[in-house]
Amino acid sequence: MSLTLYYHPLASDCWKVRIALYENDTPFTGEIVNLSYKNGHARVCDLWPVGQLPMLRDEERGRTVPETTIIIEYLDHHFPGSQRLLPENEDQRLDARLWDRFFDVHVYSPMQRIVSDRLRPPRERNPSVASEAETTLRMAYGLLERQMSSRRWAIGDAFSIADCAAFPALFYADGVVPFAHAHPETAAYFDRLSQRPSVRRVLEEAKPYFAEHWSQCRQSR
Repeated sequence: MSLTLYYHPLASDCWKVRIALYENDTPFTGEIVNLSYKNGHARVCDLWPVGQLPMLRDEERGRTVPETTIIIEYLDHHFPGSQRLLPENEDQRLDARLWDRFFDVHVYSPMQRIVSDRLRPPRERNPSVASEAETTLRMAYGLLERQMSSRRWAIGDAFSIADCAAFPALFYADGVVPFAHAHPETAAYFDRLSQRPSVRRVLEEAKPYFAEHWSQCRQSR
């Protein structure tokens, strides 16, 4: 098999790429990596010194592809399926790229800043950082609410790279700053994403690791 994906089942960035792979039943070998272990981090750094997941290795072409958006564009170009994740129409392609970045930068990133601050010891927390991140996140919810008032998927009628980015970002963001009550269009969109077969498969595969993660959290308290 030409493709190997290095990933972790709970990492939202990895969900984004695996949703794309599952959308087109693209054959690949999955290799789970835990970056908290020295050997796992070293393995990833051997392929990409930045040391971040996910990472795609294409042995047939002798190429290592990092970064979620670049991986999905690589798949769409070299391993196209029935579900094109970057539209052929240039205007729609730009919209797909724009909303892909929107979910990564304006939903996922502020959510991560809030979580990182909460994980610090109380004396080391920075309320201003968390407040600014929450403001950004609420702004993003409002913008997304307007966007989804007339669309089934992020850029229209077709599922795209933007939707691959949307689900993991919204899944974790909702646990930090819930959006359902004040943003019904966003909530309905999230429900549609949750029912997508590729998304359901990612969630099902993550279940055992969620249980292990919460067990470790309880033991560390």
